[in-house]
Amino acid sequence: MTQKASESGSLFLSFRAGDKFPRSPLPLQSPVMPTTTYAQQLLSLLARTSFRLGQFKLSSGGSSDYYIDCRTTTLHAEGGRLTGHSILELLEENHVDAEAVGGLTLGADPIVSNVATASAWRVLSHPGAPLLHGFLVRKAEKAHGTGRRIEGFWREGARVVIVDDVCTTGASTINAIEAAREAGMTVAAVVCIVEREEANGRPAVEAAAGGAPFLRLFTANEVRAEHVRQLAPSSS
Repeated sequence: MTQKASESGSLFLSFRAGDKFPRSPLPLQSPVMPTTTYAQQLLSLLARTSFRLGQFKLSSGGSSDYYIDCRTTTLHAEGGRLTGHSILELLEENHVDAEAVGGLTLGADPIVSNVATASAWRVLSHPGAPLLHGFLVRKAEKAHGTGRRIEGFWREGARVVIVDDVCTTGASTINAIEAAREAGMTVAAVVCIVEREEANGRPAVEAAAGGAPFLRLFTANEVRAEHVRQLAPSSS
């Protein structure tokens, strides 16, 4: 490897065959975790990167002494991987049979992509395992083109899983459930990463799901407890 100067005076690296690429520091890289399951590792990362204590105004109109922005985890390289595998394992544990996973843009976007990708990785190690394709639900119909609210996978009668990041009132989750049904698909299950357990969110989602199970990876209290645990001084 050699350093060269460009005409502008800036430096760039030149590599020859056999050179080893330097590893740059990765500030967001997750440390090696002693936990074993995908969900346990995801909880640790979620508590560290997505949970904040303070006074916050929620999109539901209420206020809270904590805030969870799952996107900082689901869009994190390692967090996205853990999200996909954690939800896939949750679906397997609950014997949910589906062809696709989808949700309302924007919060569901990285979740959908990561679950679909996790299902493809699973097929490599377990040939014959089903793939879960992805679809996104627009908040409103397009004014051009097909005018559909569903982007990506679509097949009438297909069994699908609706996903969301945080469930408070359940409004965005219900919006996606209704859009999937209007498109002719059958909701097989509903999954959220974090359930706040307030504002009657669960009863509202369960009513909209029409008998399909409403599953969660974590409660907000579980994320909060892990966040507080990480802040506590080490006893060692």
